[in-house]
Amino acid sequence: MRKFLGIVLFICFLACNRNPFAESRYQPAPYTPSSVVVPRPDQAIVPLPEKPAVYAIFLTTQGNLTVELFDQDAPKTVQNFIDLAQGEKEFLARNGQKVKKPFYDGLTFHRVIKDFMIQGGCPNGDGTGGPGYRFDDEINGKSLGLDKIQAGQAPYYQYQLQRAVANELKIKSREEAEAKREQLEKAFEEAKKLSVLEILFRTGYKYNENVNSHKAIKGALAMANAGPNTNGSQFFINQVDTPHLDGLHTVFGQLVSGSDVVDQIVKAGNSKTTIKKVLIVDKRSIVKPTS
Repeated sequence: MRKFLGIVLFICFLACNRNPFAESRYQPAPYTPSSVVVPRPDQAIVPLPEKPAVYAIFLTTQGNLTVELFDQDAPKTVQNFIDLAQGEKEFLARNGQKVKKPFYDGLTFHRVIKDFMIQGGCPNGDGTGGPGYRFDDEINGKSLGLDKIQAGQAPYYQYQLQRAVANELKIKSREEAEAKREQLEKAFEEAKKLSVLEILFRTGYKYNENVNSHKAIKGALAMANAGPNTNGSQFFINQVDTPHLDGLHTVFGQLVSGSDVVDQIVKAGNSKTTIKKVLIVDKRSIVKPTS
């Protein structure tokens, strides 16, 4: 009996002292690809690239922005944007009533930051609003190379690294952190050996392995959010490269003309530029004549 009790205690000791960062827990999220449909293709009022693709033209009070939408690489995000822009999707108005009309018409770029980005898509005009629903991120972390970077070598993701460690140790306050300082420091060093992909996964991000995701470079159109899987209607367009956002936001388009307009919007300041309309032009079906 004494021998049996000793074995049980030894097993409990191993379980209690097992390193929670010794192995990966990452699992790709289930994902079913979809095709993007443009219900009412608009006519282009500005020159577009020859490339067959879906384009969004933002008509703003500062000028026009033309973006190629990544219908193959973020189809569900692109479809949501198109349906909101064209009034094909119901959303919740500020009075609590469901409305079906072009969502972005009349909204402003409510948040602009020099050498960063311009953000729009908030019906409240202050970053607190949305369409009344949320949907998941649509990102392939491996295609961004996040599985090849150790968290300890990626200063951009230190906040997420700290969160992952705190979550694992169930630390919810500064007092608890102080009480577990030694354990916390040891766990932090162990967690630094994990990949950025693993750390982000442990802080709630979902990644699939079906799409080819794009980095948040200059001119990238991406979903703004309040954390993992909280997408709605708000978006931003980068004025510069923002590598610290890779894997944290779904990039679903790329600016092809209008970078000077982005600069003007930034210069104008918060809520000084209005989106008059968003046109959706579908050039995917264009077939070049054979000689």
